[in-house]
Amino acid sequence: MSDRPIDSAIWSAQDIRVTAHRLATVREAALAGETPSDAPSPRAVIGESWRRVRVSGVDPDGEQQQNPLPVAELEHRRQMSRLSPVLPVLNEGLLAAADAAQQIMVVTDAEGRVLWREGSAPVRRMADRLGFDKGADWREGVVGTNAIGIALVARRPVLVHSAEHFVRSHHQWTCAAAPLHDPRDGRLLGTVDVSGPAPGFHPTTLSLVSAVARLAEGELRTRHHRTLERLRSSAAPVLARIGGRALAVDPHGWVVGVTGLTPPDRVALPKSPEAGPLWLPRYGMCTLEPLPGGWLIRIGQQERDTGPSRVVLDVSGRDGSTVTVSGPAGSWSHELTPRHAELLFVLAAHPQGRSAAELARDLFGDDSRTVTVRAELSRLRRHLASVLAHRPYRFADGVEVELRLPPQPVHLLPQSLAPAVAAARRG
Repeated sequence: MSDRPIDSAIWSAQDIRVTAHRLATVREAALAGETPSDAPSPRAVIGESWRRVRVSGVDPDGEQQQNPLPVAELEHRRQMSRLSPVLPVLNEGLLAAADAAQQIMVVTDAEGRVLWREGSAPVRRMADRLGFDKGADWREGVVGTNAIGIALVARRPVLVHSAEHFVRSHHQWTCAAAPLHDPRDGRLLGTVDVSGPAPGFHPTTLSLVSAVARLAEGELRTRHHRTLERLRSSAAPVLARIGGRALAVDPHGWVVGVTGLTPPDRVALPKSPEAGPLWLPRYGMCTLEPLPGGWLIRIGQQERDTGPSRVVLDVSGRDGSTVTVSGPAGSWSHELTPRHAELLFVLAAHPQGRSAAELARDLFGDDSRTVTVRAELSRLRRHLASVLAHRPYRFADGVEVELRLPPQPVHLLPQSLAPAVAAARRG
């Protein structure tokens, strides 16, 4: 068999059984280490996957044991996933077609964990019997040859039909998957897949899945550009006040503004940069200062303290809240979402710090909602960087915090239902 997508002739009702039998013959011969003269070889992408799976010890005739993610961990991965913002693109491009064809659409993370699954209810029930549910691990080494697993390894779109699946219980299925990459750095984010019973699968499905994956990556690219524009606007006045050489970059090192030097496209930052001295291969010793949504990089040694020195949390207005951070490069302000305003208010009211469980109780009255709290704090730290510390969560040491409250306590964060805010309103 060639390595191109399987010919459309296999999708006719009269040929489907013949094709399935032919693929089964190829699989059985390959598993037995034989190459009969009257049976074609598997497609290269399938043969390579079978070899990897056999080394992994997957039982081709047994049931594959799944250890799905706990509900809290699944929700955490969903909230932190870079694919969450493009779900509407994936749904619009694939879900209606999948549902009409009695298929399901699946989105996984880069580790092969199923984060979202939508589509035909009868097919979802069939998938349940295979363990193909939210939180499942669909890597090759766990469930054998499948489109998701191959796409994660080969980093390209792939279709797997009938007995091309390594595990016999999957032979009634056909799946088409495409990888999804972060346009900022090319990092693999996960896959999008359409799966279902083989007779209902259309030969153009792989092309459709591939096209929608490219649309989703385009949406991520557009969102990145918008983020850079917002950072560029906030960084411009800071750069204008600086003498010497400096750059403003996003958390991934993409440059939005410079002063005193030729602008590069990107600067290589550490995986988890922190404010303070930093050696960069291109520029030598530098210092990092936080910007809302990024970093200010001063090139060369700095004599003065480079960290933020003062934070003003203003929750006095009825229409919105802001946080203003002052440091060596001047000051900048960031508008807060209602949830982030609640979080910072609680931290300002408890300078000694709060654990995730305590914050969950402060915000939701339920100390078990720590996953939500950690996700919100992770988002908040994208803007405030070293202003916040953790273990416990608190404002960083050495930062002066001013909390500006409304004249009447009853007007504090009027839209908030958080127990801690309600208690503060009562005085």
